[in-house]
Amino acid sequence: MKIAFQMDPIGPININGDSTFRLAEEAQARGHELFYYTPDRLAYDEGRVTARGWPLTVQRVQGDHFRLGEEQTVDLAEFDVVWLRQDPPFDMFYITTTHILQRLSPGTLVVNDPFWVRNYPEKLLILDFPDLMPPTAIARDLDTIRAFRARHGDVILKPLYGNGGAGVFHLPESDRNLASLHEMFTGFSREPLIVQKYLPAVSKGDKRVILVDGEAVGAINRVPAQGETRSNMHVGGRAEKVALTERDLEICAAIGPLLREKGQVFVGIDVIGHYLTEINVTSPTGIQELERFDGVNIATKVWEAIEARRRA
Repeated sequence: MKIAFQMDPIGPININGDSTFRLAEEAQARGHELFYYTPDRLAYDEGRVTARGWPLTVQRVQGDHFRLGEEQTVDLAEFDVVWLRQDPPFDMFYITTTHILQRLSPGTLVVNDPFWVRNYPEKLLILDFPDLMPPTAIARDLDTIRAFRARHGDVILKPLYGNGGAGVFHLPESDRNLASLHEMFTGFSREPLIVQKYLPAVSKGDKRVILVDGEAVGAINRVPAQGETRSNMHVGGRAEKVALTERDLEICAAIGPLLREKGQVFVGIDVIGHYLTEINVTSPTGIQELERFDGVNIATKVWEAIEARRRA
């Protein structure tokens, strides 16, 4: 197949942790032809969806992990699969790429399906499963957030469309900075905030469970650094081996059919204790760590699911 990767610049990536690199590496091993471009080079041009980028080959050599062919503009309708893999922020630039890529359907398979990536961002899709999530409020209004905190005491406050642990604050009941943080956030953004009841179980880790075409295939535990609330590996969290629990499987069984139906082939959910906190559909990570811990080639499972969809 002809495969295009829409992703952030490939040069600075960590080849031992980046999931997109692992997916490209596996695709190349399966004999697929690779093309790479950054999202700013995607265009709608007189009825065609085009991208200006490069033929790509990858190799697992630190500092010399990719080779690019001659730069060219391609018609993405001529590709079998396009990967939507740039990281958030989930802003209007990101949303516009989903509108453009959606025009490739049904001839080209876009993974994950951009219509539902746009309509199911990570911190909003969980609202469809209120029995699985911790107490949560989404609001820009300070009084609403204050009332939520009065009910629950210890809370987590974060931007609704952030990622990687950026802007996440743990506010114990005694903390007096809520109004200042609200003022700061609303001063530079028109987005609402999300506030959730603090889950003490986060000190034991924030579990990332990987689902492929709606089926749970494994998990890693991300443990916060000493003195840190956030467990994201971007901010010093440590990955460790962990098994799926009955509760994890119950959560996956509840959300899996919807993910599969909506074309969300590669998804990473976050579970703290018994609660589902996020459903990551934009550019989930964790497959390389899971492969190292459990010896399970998740990239193969992803490509088998994609190849099956192309045959259908």
